[in-house]
Amino acid sequence: MSIRPPTLREKRRYLLARIDPAETPIESKDLYYAVYEAVVSLFGDVAAAAMQPSVLAIESGHAILRCRRGAEREFAIALSTLSACRDCTLAVRVLAVSGTIESLRERIATLVPQEPDAPAQEGASEVLPDADPCEYRFGNTPVEPVLWHGHKVDVIEKGFKNTRRLFLTTEDLEKIHATTIPDGL
Repeated sequence: MSIRPPTLREKRRYLLARIDPAETPIESKDLYYAVYEAVVSLFGDVAAAAMQPSVLAIESGHAILRCRRGAEREFAIALSTLSACRDCTLAVRVLAVSGTIESLRERIATLVPQEPDAPAQEGASEVLPDADPCEYRFGNTPVEPVLWHGHKVDVIEKGFKNTRRLFLTTEDLEKIHATTIPDGL
């Protein structure tokens, strides 16, 4: 049997998705079952069969997923409803849609995660001169940076009795930077 020419092949689209939190240990088979369950619960068995969702690879906190062309919007919606895989709580954020796997792998290579020991983005927080050099402040509260991806910074508030996780956005970072300058802006 010969290979079908490209004009007769089934068209597919590939989605690049970030798995949050990035350090979640997850198998591609387990993620496939969770993704398929999310698609079936949202759109039903017939739409899931027509969509043909699959997980191709998990690389450095990102997943490459596949579906049929024309169903990528519904597939992305179903991925946004995914909240758990096995016993792990996670979120899947769609970053890009492409016609080739190679272009998504190139995009993963450009998304270089920052090391946790690296300093935060400029203006993200101020370092106290008399405190530990790794201590940052959000307002008057000492915080510890946990993870940052582009415009989002996750920090843990250090407290005596409790610890809570704060999620800072670009607007929060701009406010912090504006308050560190004497004249405001």
